[in-house]
Amino acid sequence: MVATWLIWGGAALTLAGIGLLVWCVLRVLAARRAGLEDQEMRARMQKAVTLNLLALFVSCIGLMMVILGIFLG
Repeated sequence: MVATWLIWGGAALTLAGIGLLVWCVLRVLAARRAGLEDQEMRARMQKAVTLNLLALFVSCIGLMMVILGIFLG
């Protein structure tokens, strides 16, 4: 029972992380198309990098949960 919850919870976390990654990419593409000045572009890119690392961390934790659930199941 616990293994099932770990697998599904991990899958949900992984999908949330991937969704956040896609959102970061779309946000950066929108910033590039907006033709912003250098300072504004740097500020937006720094925020995007922070969110990107958070998304990768969430996806990694989710995948670890899935693997742990498989091992326990």
